Amino acid sequence: MITLSNIELRRGIKVLLDEAELVIHPGQHIGIIGGNGTGKSSLFKLLLGQIAQDAGDLFIPSSWRIAHMAQELANSERSAVDYVLDGDSHVRALEKAIEKALLDEDNDRLALEYEKLDAANGFDAHYRAEQLLHGLGFTQSEVTRPVNSFSGGWRIRLNLAQALMSPSDLMLLDEPTNHLDLDATLWLEQWLKNYPGTLLIISHDRDFIDNVVERIVHIEHQKTNAYKGNYSIFERVRGERLALQQASFEKQQKRRKEVEGFIARFRAKASKAKQAQSRVKELQRMEDVAPAHVDSPFYFNFPIPKKAHSALVNLSQADLGYGDKKILRQVNFDLHPGTRIGLLGPNGAGKSTLIGSLTGDLDLLDGKRVYGENIKIGYFAQHQLEVLDLQASAFLHIQRISPKSTEQSIRNFLGGFDFNGDKALEPIKDFSGGEKARVALALIVWQKPNLLLLDEPTNHLDLEMRHALTMALQGYEGALVVISHDRHLLRNTVDEFYLVANGSVDEFDGDLKDYQQWLKNYNRVPDALETVQPIAKEASSQNSEITKSAGSAQKKLQRQQSAETRKKLSPLSKKSKKLENDIEQLQKEQAENEACLADVEIYTESKKLQLKEQMEIQARVKKSIAEKEEIWFEIQQEIEQLS
Repeated sequence: MITLSNIELRRGIKVLLDEAELVIHPGQHIGIIGGNGTGKSSLFKLLLGQIAQDAGDLFIPSSWRIAHMAQELANSERSAVDYVLDGDSHVRALEKAIEKALLDEDNDRLALEYEKLDAANGFDAHYRAEQLLHGLGFTQSEVTRPVNSFSGGWRIRLNLAQALMSPSDLMLLDEPTNHLDLDATLWLEQWLKNYPGTLLIISHDRDFIDNVVERIVHIEHQKTNAYKGNYSIFERVRGERLALQQASFEKQQKRRKEVEGFIARFRAKASKAKQAQSRVKELQRMEDVAPAHVDSPFYFNFPIPKKAHSALVNLSQADLGYGDKKILRQVNFDLHPGTRIGLLGPNGAGKSTLIGSLTGDLDLLDGKRVYGENIKIGYFAQHQLEVLDLQASAFLHIQRISPKSTEQSIRNFLGGFDFNGDKALEPIKDFSGGEKARVALALIVWQKPNLLLLDEPTNHLDLEMRHALTMALQGYEGALVVISHDRHLLRNTVDEFYLVANGSVDEFDGDLKDYQQWLKNYNRVPDALETVQPIAKEASSQNSEITKSAGSAQKKLQRQQSAETRKKLSPLSKKSKKLENDIEQLQKEQAENEACLADVEIYTESKKLQLKEQMEIQARVKKSIAEKEEIWFEIQQEIEQLS
């Protein structure tokens, strides 16, 4: 086993770990979590021997083979499959020994090396390497392409494949899902579940961690705190502990109210579809774990967008693609105010193409695209980070959009994205990928869009920022379309799914578990070395077509009913919010009044008139609070009935 005893680890003058203790048993799957800069990646470097501890003792069995996912981009003319095969250095060494024995015509040595290769499963190494590449989204035609021909994100996938190829007793993976889409994430999740060795993962994908690890190590306050169970259990246990701290109490209660508000909002849609019902349950669970996030540095909401009374975007009989290449055909797609859609589909099927066509970045190859009046699109994609002005600060980016906004209002806003003090004024050229992603998101939120199009918005974001984004999207009142490999975000922010596959865009009748099963069927092939092709669909019978049509009609009716309910709930919610603000102000006035009446001097003869005035204020405020609370409760009953 691995033991860390009284470990002290510094980076410059900053202390990352101080008297940290940790025991890792063989075969354990552990998630390493903690805020940015707490030392997660430094812990990996310590285990790899790339840095040494400043104090304390580290023990790793000398016989253990360690594999890790490289973070630097590969730079090689070798083919993708050869690069992955290099991960198994033992097999590569045996292959070289066999080549030398052949050149030397030493048959005895040749026979011995072949025996060693067989014992190391070397004869099927090429097959296993291609299987890994297919699982991570590479097509058969891409496995022989040079490494240098791939983009940065795909080279990171090659680094991951190389790590998985390496025989190991201990595997260290730092953000393995960052550049993966949902189908590759699901495949990796299954692969790691079956990994027999000791596994340490740094990840900000909570569903991924939940499904892979059995223990959490939280780096906080320079200590390594171990928790049994997955991330959800950690979140609940830590939340219970933090809830006991008096300093966290008020913020915890505020978060609980927000979560209760979200549950009330989504309960109105609970009869709509399976994913809506599961989301209510998920939010109920989040109510219990909310205290785990009371110390999050992120807090923001989407402002109420400009009203739109008709369809925001309509694609009619549209062919979508690039140049002469059609990717999606005869697409009919409507986005109405309040629509909340998650796009599902295999890698390369056209999800990003659909969003690019909705934004207008891509011209239609055929068909029509019509934008509604008052539409304001907020679009987030990975290339949005590339168009940021690296010499400008986050503050200047906002100021350019709204030159008349006050400095304090911009600073207050950026504080919710953890750009406080001088950080808001620093040029973003030295920002991390996560910090640049937060700047791009802040720009979108600031502009009050009524249509949000998000293409993998959680890449580079840590767990706390993902949680804040999820909560903000739950309160967003505009239309929403999301592509994401983060299942937690999808499950908690969208009402329905659309499947982009086989050149078409259709409603998906199911939830994320159903989609996972669909993917298994889609990718099932007789020989993994052959080009991965989807299974041919059998022709549907007339009865199944009738059932499908009836299901579609029912869904349409449910959407109309949900929209009508939202329309009725909107004015009630506004009244409720106004009453809450009024009551809050009255309570402040009441607190000031009580403080004044607690002063003994006010009861002297010289303060007689002031005492009378304060007593009148006390009576008036109490009466106003009681009246407004009564109205508030009546509105809540109306909301509950509508829900």
